[in-house]
Amino acid sequence: MRVVVAGTDGGVVAGPFISREPVRTGDRGIDAGHLLEQLVPAVRGLLAEAGAAEPIAGAVGAAGMATLGDDLRARLPAALERELGVSRLALAADAVTAYTGALGARPGAVVAAGTGLIAVGTDLSGWRRADGWGHLLGDCGGGAWIGRAGLEAALRAHDGRPGGSAALLRRAEEVFGPVAELPGRLYPRADRAAVLASFAPEVAGRAAEDPVAAGVLRAAARHVAESAAAVCPPSGEPRLAVTGGLLKLGEAFTVPLAEELTRCLPHARRMPAEGDPLRGAVRIARALAAGTLGLPHDGRMLHVSVGGATPRAVDGT
Repeated sequence: MRVVVAGTDGGVVAGPFISREPVRTGDRGIDAGHLLEQLVPAVRGLLAEAGAAEPIAGAVGAAGMATLGDDLRARLPAALERELGVSRLALAADAVTAYTGALGARPGAVVAAGTGLIAVGTDLSGWRRADGWGHLLGDCGGGAWIGRAGLEAALRAHDGRPGGSAALLRRAEEVFGPVAELPGRLYPRADRAAVLASFAPEVAGRAAEDPVAAGVLRAAARHVAESAAAVCPPSGEPRLAVTGGLLKLGEAFTVPLAEELTRCLPHARRMPAEGDPLRGAVRIARALAAGTLGLPHDGRMLHVSVGGATPRAVDGT
């Protein structure tokens, strides 16, 4: 969790505070009590550091908010008003804060591509999302998907099946040890998505000489573009941005990605992301404070609770 306090002009005046412990999930999804245990002292400390008044508007962006955010929506508005004086609160999916950080309140589409992958888009009348189903059911084209496809190619080479890559087999054994032992090492791990994603740079590093590795990255680029096309407004001149650590794979991935995006979305205007999800949370909180939030409200993607106080400061998490 990252927390900042910002003024009504959007400028950060204190932070970021970075928590040492991830917020837990439980039977009710994301644990609101555990989040509050970390968030409330952090905000109080940052307010004291900035010499600021109690915040009136805030934004919380959380991974899993759409499907695991029931406890947050039920408990956070009253708790943050009671503990911090926050009377205007937005609870957003992290894809929404990523969108707002990248494009602001404009029609378009944003793909957040890291270990996983999710695309979100809006015409400002509602939200659309594609993928983000996790490494077992989706996240197609994300880091875990690329790493898994690279390891599959390694195992195909080990077995002598078509579609294998001797280069990826060699690298997999250098990184993980004998591939025959890989299932026993990988399947029990709670962080297996991150372990799979750790092999994605190895795939990219061999794409120039290995057509199988290059094919994995081309397929990943196609998946990313298809998710973007599924959520992007079909008319007008929507903006399009791709964010996340997957872009660090370099030209082996970004060149086919640009080609696939042009093929799937010829009407969209590609642009670099203006900021990260934390900046998106600050933008949402600032607009909420000013009463100018132009993004569509949604019970799960962007839940807004508004009291009657006059805003004096903005907090974004």
